[in-house]
Amino acid sequence: MANGNVKINLPVIEKQIRKFLFVSWESLSGDLALQIKKEGHEVKVYIKNENDKDVYDGFLDKIDDWEKFIDWADVIVFDDVGFGPKADELRKNGKFVVGGSAYTDKLEEDREFGQSEMKRVGMLTLPHWDFSDHDSALKFIEANPGRYVYKPSGFVQSDSKGLLFLGKDEDGKDIHEIIRSNKKVLGEKIKHFQLQKFAQGVEVAVGAFFNGNDFIFPLNINFEHKKLFPGDIGPFTGEMGTLVYWSGPNTIFKTTLEKMKEEIKKSAYVGYIDINCIANGRGIYPLEFTCRFGYPIISIQMEGVISEWGEFLYKIAKGENYDLKTKKGFQIGIVCAVPPFPFDDKSEMSIYKDLSIIFKKPNLEGIHLGDVKLVDENWRIAGDTGYALVVTGCGVTVEDARKQVYGRLENILLQNMFYRTDIGLGWSEDSDRLQTWGYLY
Repeated sequence: MANGNVKINLPVIEKQIRKFLFVSWESLSGDLALQIKKEGHEVKVYIKNENDKDVYDGFLDKIDDWEKFIDWADVIVFDDVGFGPKADELRKNGKFVVGGSAYTDKLEEDREFGQSEMKRVGMLTLPHWDFSDHDSALKFIEANPGRYVYKPSGFVQSDSKGLLFLGKDEDGKDIHEIIRSNKKVLGEKIKHFQLQKFAQGVEVAVGAFFNGNDFIFPLNINFEHKKLFPGDIGPFTGEMGTLVYWSGPNTIFKTTLEKMKEEIKKSAYVGYIDINCIANGRGIYPLEFTCRFGYPIISIQMEGVISEWGEFLYKIAKGENYDLKTKKGFQIGIVCAVPPFPFDDKSEMSIYKDLSIIFKKPNLEGIHLGDVKLVDENWRIAGDTGYALVVTGCGVTVEDARKQVYGRLENILLQNMFYRTDIGLGWSEDSDRLQTWGYLY
């Protein structure tokens, strides 16, 4: 008879420590890199932009020549578009890579190509017209009155990404006047652009991670807030805050992103891919691809993902499936900035650079790196953008998530910090409409 006190020695499974190399044009993915470092992995970070050289000091190990560390790395992470050909080459040489491919770079950077691929695979696309000179666009609007959106195409410097104009006049006179009055300036900054027919509806995005062969579930459904001020007023910033939740395959996914599976697979892309859409009673219209981590959405996803990021990225870089564990309910992320954000003004930035970020209580839950550094255990403003922090919260309901994230914001002291106070407030109306149209199933 077995003795009930017999000790059974179970094997101890030691955690595998991986080496991650993050490669960036600008300081974008330090928050994810720090999370992976906290999980016990080795992390090195390369940032090309000279103005970002002090960003992440004290938090991460930064290097000056990333190619010297290719053989050192178990996983190479490219966090932006523009690295696609190099990522393709490294994958062919047997390296595990998270990030672009030449094909997915083109999907995001070349709006004309992205829209043509959407149409080719059977998505419902809005009429659009591509231009390389502004006089031709003016003549087009005169001959074809209508409400349009002006969108830069191709690679655009970060200080010009706000040059997206949303027309309000049904005859297009406002867009016509903006182009006519600014065509010299626009011509210097924007070499290729698109006029897209405006569609009224709910702006919603669907995204998922891809392992080179297939999508990883659950999906991420997100609602961005791109303008600077509450109520969607002011200049486009890229992003001021986002409401997200995790979902199984639904109509939004099946009519858009899922149709791209075979093309993405052919390119061997690994990473996060997202399509932003306008949904209304007539259909779901895809607008644009994001074929990389999104910012600040990667930090918001970190609020909602329970799985370890290092193991997850390693597995999908190897082409393996992964059971991604996520929280139920909703997550919200809010960008906290100081002047000159979202503008480029070095004299204004000199006022705020090196200022301390003070936390009233020593609780950093939901606090994510923007352009900051750690000096003598103090968080300080770094870089030249004023993009300071991303603060996140979660909850079973949107209101619960709002209470948590705005409560966490109250813990921060930073001179002249600003943020939007209305992130998530549109959920009640947006969800009702999406539910009525049958798109959430």
